Amino acid sequence: MENSEHEKFMQMAIDLSAKNVNEELGGPFGAVIVKDGQVVAASANTVVPTNDPTAHAEVSTIRLACKNLNTFNLEGCVIYTSCEPCPMCLGAIYWARLDKIYYANTKKDAADIGFDDAFIYEELDKPMDKRKLPVIQLMRDQALKAFKLWEVNEEKTHY
Repeated sequence: MENSEHEKFMQMAIDLSAKNVNEELGGPFGAVIVKDGQVVAASANTVVPTNDPTAHAEVSTIRLACKNLNTFNLEGCVIYTSCEPCPMCLGAIYWARLDKIYYANTKKDAADIGFDDAFIYEELDKPMDKRKLPVIQLMRDQALKAFKLWEVNEEKTHY
């Protein structure tokens, strides 16, 4: 794909982010997923209007792309996002198996306007017992039963 094609799709993500601020009153983030040179999904951040803290632009766009393509595996697709993905979005991108990420603004740019994810990166580096949010393991033996059922299920769908 030529650079002008990449710029066209990135501009779409940037336009979504600006429109979201001006018209939808949502966060200044937009994303577009492309497969074989065609847009398969596009969304802006919908955290506030949906009251869903996971409805970042990238996650919302992944959900739409999976629905539109009828798959949970987005291999062969790339994402254009108006900002470097946060830890949650980056994890979702990896889980969705997207081939590549193109981004515009940096995480520092986001932090400069109040969207600072540095504390999440710092928390992930700490042992669980040193994190701000208490993490307590409970009933592992009972929960392992479902893992054992999965392990022997010959009809499972790997993902």
